Amino acid sequence: MLTEARARFAWLREGSRVAQQQTLRTYALALQHSYKVKGRGRPTVKRLKNSLPSLEYTVRGFTIRERRLRLAGGITIPVVWSREMPSEPTSVRVYQDSLGHWYASFVVRRETQPAPAADKAIGVDWGVTTTATTTDPAYDLPHLGHRKRCAAELARVQRTMSRRRRPRGNPPSKGYLRARRQAATLHKRAARQNTHDARQWAKKVVDDHSLIAVEDFTPNFLARSTMARKAADAAIGAAKRELTNRGKRAGRKVVLVPPAYTTMTCSQCGTRAKTRLGLGMRTFRCGDCGHTACRDRNAARAILATVERDRAGADDVRHVITSPRAGGCARSEPEIPRL
Repeated sequence: MLTEARARFAWLREGSRVAQQQTLRTYALALQHSYKVKGRGRPTVKRLKNSLPSLEYTVRGFTIRERRLRLAGGITIPVVWSREMPSEPTSVRVYQDSLGHWYASFVVRRETQPAPAADKAIGVDWGVTTTATTTDPAYDLPHLGHRKRCAAELARVQRTMSRRRRPRGNPPSKGYLRARRQAATLHKRAARQNTHDARQWAKKVVDDHSLIAVEDFTPNFLARSTMARKAADAAIGAAKRELTNRGKRAGRKVVLVPPAYTTMTCSQCGTRAKTRLGLGMRTFRCGDCGHTACRDRNAARAILATVERDRAGADDVRHVITSPRAGGCARSEPEIPRL
């Protein structure tokens, strides 16, 4: 089909065949995934109104000469290298971010470095006041509020955008585009700060613990509550994703625990409270054993106790990634067990 289309349209022949083939393969994978998710019926693919360009090239479509990236079609791009590549790249994806900056992401092979030996376990409970509360206070991830610090500057830029916005149907002015770029810069800065903090925290947790019990918390419902802005600033989803991915790569045992009743369960005796704790109650008190602790800390200990009691089924244990040092074989796309 691609050969016939290139023979029929001149504008299609001007582009690289390699990038067009990779785009078709990506679209085919999206259709296949849609079939699995939706089940029967016609597959639906999410369509973005303002999707940013992205092109992928295999080894037949690019070369690197004199530290310059040369793409198919005679395009030579000077690259600012972030670090040296450990091996020859097998593919590259060229994409553009919201600020108009272009990036080249290379796929390379590198030797995996074994994670340091550890025999401790930790439980992680997600929250808004503190992004991640663990069983050990030394590994807590505080809520740093990067977006809150730039909220005043962002509001000023957005007011400028509102004043300079032209009526519908007219091209935007240079002043409006300048203000919109400033707003995008502030959003990107806060997002990068959250990503940096999550990576540093996840590396510290994974290096020191062999068993990581994570609350399987999905913060989507917070977007419809009064805590939407603070929840977005906490970036719980990004921190959870970074912790689970880094734990899988390091060969740690990462288990996702459902959040139901973890706040109401005593971490000492395992008794479940009869009434639900409101968000204003920050201290947990057990009516049976008299145990008193921080609400989030008690939930983190209850999450860890759930995993340590070996309540995971046989299927969950089989999906846990084994360490290469122990003679195990990590799967290419490992699954995280859920209790």
